[in-house]
Amino acid sequence: MTLELDRRGVTLGLAACAAAAPARAAWPEKTITIVHGFAAGGNADVVARIVADALARQTGYRFIVEPRTGAGGTLGAAYLARSAPDGHTLGIIPGGHPVAAAIYKQLPYKSIEDFTFISMVTDFPFVLATNSAHRIQSFAELLEIGRKAPEPLLWASAGNGTGQHLSGELLGSMGKIPLRHVPYRGGSQAMLDLIAGRIDLIMDTPTVLLEQIKAGGLRALGVTGAQRFFALPDTPTVAESGIPGYETSSWTGLVGPAGLPADIIAKLHAAALAVLTDPAVIERFRGLGSVAMPTTGAAFAGRVAADIAKWTQVVEEAKIERI
Repeated sequence: MTLELDRRGVTLGLAACAAAAPARAAWPEKTITIVHGFAAGGNADVVARIVADALARQTGYRFIVEPRTGAGGTLGAAYLARSAPDGHTLGIIPGGHPVAAAIYKQLPYKSIEDFTFISMVTDFPFVLATNSAHRIQSFAELLEIGRKAPEPLLWASAGNGTGQHLSGELLGSMGKIPLRHVPYRGGSQAMLDLIAGRIDLIMDTPTVLLEQIKAGGLRALGVTGAQRFFALPDTPTVAESGIPGYETSSWTGLVGPAGLPADIIAKLHAAALAVLTDPAVIERFRGLGSVAMPTTGAAFAGRVAADIAKWTQVVEEAKIERI
């Protein structure tokens, strides 16, 4: 009798505790904010807005985009890392995320541990180009002329410590081409100087270069990805043009702060996969010179880890001073 009463008492006690414990409210309770660390109108911002719009249509939830600019995107990443892991603050991070891990002496967050990786969103190569009137008319000529030139060729990127910068350093190292880096604050001024003949080469995104290439002002010498780029099908990859094994690309991806509940991760991942396989969304990304890239969260985290290792090695071998 006593044993039976004790059992009943324990059962009632557990039930009472369960009833008293605050249940987590259904997600989402409010608008979901997608943050990024770059200027409005840039690639990360445009991608974030496409994703926000598509996720809103897919889920029926309200999404907004909030740029938090500064320090090469690291301020936005730091804000996201410190956000509550309740699914109401997400982020778009770029391929510069692992570059920052390699180039900065110290960051206000851990580049992998402080984030929940949901899916990659886009992938795109960089393009190596020159002025269409330049004496270098092909990648083969770049190798021949560049290796014999009395002075290093001048090449531009969108700034020190960017993916373009490190991709160019890797190109010079693997191709044994003496190159002198000329950093700019963004690609627009660099492109103007290239057209004016003040520099020899530029490494930048398709978004920045495609219009001038198609207009004939610039000549594409090579693309950095593993395969030819759909928007420049006649332009060979760097690897097939004389530097076997060379490959770099950049990307964007959807993340949250570390500690997101598993059920929210599952909902976000399912919604992201639906969006990234939607032909209309795929076409919008192609218009930016990017390929939609749905992945698992684990595959995305693995890509970030591999890129951190790769860019750290480039920084060390090129003796680039960390910021």
